[in-house]
Amino acid sequence: MKAYGAEFFGTFWLVLGGCGSAVISAAFPNVGIGLLGVALAFGLTVLTMAFAIGHISGCHLNPAVSIGLCVGGRFPAQKLVPYILAQVLGGIAAGGVLYLIASGKPGFDLAAGFASNGYGPHSPGGYSLNAAIVTEVVMTMMFLIVILGSTHKNAPAGFAPIAIGLCLTLIHLISIPVTNTSVNPARSTGVAVYVGGWAIQQLWLFWIAPITGALLGALVFRGIGPNRSES
Repeated sequence: MKAYGAEFFGTFWLVLGGCGSAVISAAFPNVGIGLLGVALAFGLTVLTMAFAIGHISGCHLNPAVSIGLCVGGRFPAQKLVPYILAQVLGGIAAGGVLYLIASGKPGFDLAAGFASNGYGPHSPGGYSLNAAIVTEVVMTMMFLIVILGSTHKNAPAGFAPIAIGLCLTLIHLISIPVTNTSVNPARSTGVAVYVGGWAIQQLWLFWIAPITGALLGALVFRGIGPNRSES
């Protein structure tokens, strides 16, 4: 139960910190943090939580990561469903807190997107469905490879949170214009449920593509990495 609680609060922090930076701070007059700031915010949420709860739950914060680690032989299948539930609930709780904060500003409008992920007319750059699928699959695949490699027992000890946090930052720098960057079904769900409409209609992609990418990442690492007995 401690591990599930850690995943809940870890995912809560990821969605509140990452999506909160996008909703509240990205375009704040004169001192907005912009795309670079939002990308860094997502990376920092993972980095800080990896140090805080990595020793409790492994700090997955992401259903796709949990599934990828399971396929990669690093996580027991019997814990998969409770982890995913904790992550999704943490994301939704964070979305609720963010809504309470953001709606306190005059002129707040959920129609602006509320940091939801999307494609086509709901992509920040107007990117197509195919572009969104490729982006989410490839970015999540690379994320899993970095996670599996940096947490291997032969990797430099203590540096995995930094590598993983910076990897997520880089992923956002590449893909925010395409999909607003998901690579995490819990992150996408956490804000989409408040936006409703198109955000819910397009949510399927931000479950299927990240999970597909995570599975590919796990399979690739099993092919290029050490034998399972050395993991």
